[in-house]
Amino acid sequence: MEDKLETIYKRFKENEGNLISILQDIQEEFGYLPEKAIYWFSEQLDVPPAMFYGIATFYSQFYLKPRGKNVITVCSGTACHVKGSEKLINSAIKELELPEDSNTTEDGLFTFEKVNCVGACSIAPVVIINKKVFGKMSAEKLVKELREIKKNE
Repeated sequence: MEDKLETIYKRFKENEGNLISILQDIQEEFGYLPEKAIYWFSEQLDVPPAMFYGIATFYSQFYLKPRGKNVITVCSGTACHVKGSEKLINSAIKELELPEDSNTTEDGLFTFEKVNCVGACSIAPVVIINKKVFGKMSAEKLVKELREIKKNE
């Protein structure tokens, strides 16, 4: 891990980066923001860890826990809700057998998230699977997609 952090630090110094760019680079490298990485940079830059955590918790793009290999996002905005997103959410949670206190499967294969709006109301309900948008999604189609991913893993 330290070699990767050194590379990020070197890039930060060369490009006159900022704390957000460091966090983006850490997350790009590890898929989330490991505590050890934040404390490492805190020491290198003499910046309190709270500064890093303040930024990381303010912006929704940052994750403090490891995420699954496959990310499933269900929109629960008004249009999607009216068109049945709650059924999609329940079907995904059941199919993925998510633990009650987590949004990532125990095997690390899936992370499930519910968001307020993805801005694609005209094709509601919307599900995003690994950055690919699926409009007019049904619970049956979603379960089929999830099973296909499981089969290919």
